[in-house]
Amino acid sequence: MIIHFFHRYFNSLKSRIIVSALVMVMVILPIVAFFISSAYQKHMNASVENELVAYSYSILAVAELEDGLLLMPEALAENQFNTSESGLYALMTSKGNIPRTLWRSSSLLAMVIPYELQSPKVGESQFYALPVDDINHFVYSFSVSFSDSLNQEDSLQNMTLHIIKQQADYQMLMTEFRQQLWLGLFVLMAVLLLLQFIWLNWSLKPLAMLKKEILGIEQGKESLLKEKYPQELKQVTEQLNTLLITEQNQRKRYRNALSDLAHSLKTPLAVLQGQLAAKDINPAEKQSQLDEINAMIEHQLKRAQSAGQSSWHLGVKISPSVDKLLNSLQKIYQDKQLLINKQMQADLIFKGDEADFLEIIGNLMDNACKAAKQQVLLTITKQDSSLIITVEDDGCGIADDKIDSILQRGTRADTYAQGHGIGLAIVRDLVESYQGTLVIASSFELTGAKFTVMFPA
Repeated sequence: MIIHFFHRYFNSLKSRIIVSALVMVMVILPIVAFFISSAYQKHMNASVENELVAYSYSILAVAELEDGLLLMPEALAENQFNTSESGLYALMTSKGNIPRTLWRSSSLLAMVIPYELQSPKVGESQFYALPVDDINHFVYSFSVSFSDSLNQEDSLQNMTLHIIKQQADYQMLMTEFRQQLWLGLFVLMAVLLLLQFIWLNWSLKPLAMLKKEILGIEQGKESLLKEKYPQELKQVTEQLNTLLITEQNQRKRYRNALSDLAHSLKTPLAVLQGQLAAKDINPAEKQSQLDEINAMIEHQLKRAQSAGQSSWHLGVKISPSVDKLLNSLQKIYQDKQLLINKQMQADLIFKGDEADFLEIIGNLMDNACKAAKQQVLLTITKQDSSLIITVEDDGCGIADDKIDSILQRGTRADTYAQGHGIGLAIVRDLVESYQGTLVIASSFELTGAKFTVMFPA
């Protein structure tokens, strides 16, 4: 039951932050209040002790010892010592095993003398609390000697002066201070909680905004996350947008592939239908039409199934894939005795699917080997975080008037120049799915065709 409660009510960042803020305020502030109150109480005790010390000096200044008798004036300078039960009292007792009262102030005449009064050594003092007539008092006891010898503890010249002060004013000040302290802390607690609530709403506002945008996408009102988010959420929102774009492009590729496939199949199916109607079936023509249909289906399926640009891929190392591909091409075209060179930067990564990368570079290199006379050059570099792939051959090249047309969507791939067949259409669609660009030009170095593919960061 308890676990279910915690899982239900604390499975939220907002709830956890609120609880942590409450715990911090409820724990830390009382601890702070305790230390402040303790420090203030020590300060007040020191002030009272200093006050009683001053009174003791004023009384000792007027005390005289004559023929072993203590002589004190009838009235003291501090009027509270002269007023009965004023709250400030003075008492002089003898030192020894059985102390006796030598003198008391007029304010103490009507009160019972406490028997728990301390009697420190001569020259020493003690400050402590003691109940007098069931009322708490502060007591300052200071032992003095009116002789030159400090070792005669039982001598009549050694005595202890006790200054007694009622704690009523002290307790009243402490009570008022504690009330004001706790009142201030409660106000501070309320202000902190309010600020925590405002800060929490402000801090979690991007999450609420993200939730709202995701709900809008689920309802079909939005297609992407458009708001600006803080640095901690920026990468997450960018990844979500990339995923959404990838999914939208994937659906678009399926629709386009199905549309193109249906359109492409019309002609060969019409030819087969006409041959069947005329009962004039040429096996060679029939096989040619079937091969064309298979090629079209294969091409459109590869377009539709490409992974597309997605930073969700961790990326693949280019060098191993390129080495395997070049080894295969050397074996396939060993009769032509082609010189296949490569120029690559070390540790390059393709941010995408390995099958798509092999499809792109494999078709470009295969077409280049078909069109080349003696030499093919593969160059892969990285410039400004963009991956650039260049394939050049020393063949006849591609006419300038066909370069623009073969890059237009819907152009039949089999109308390309010799050596550049349906594979170039696959390359074009795969490159577009990664939001890359494919540029066809003439090679200045090898004088043949030059295909440049650039994938943005």
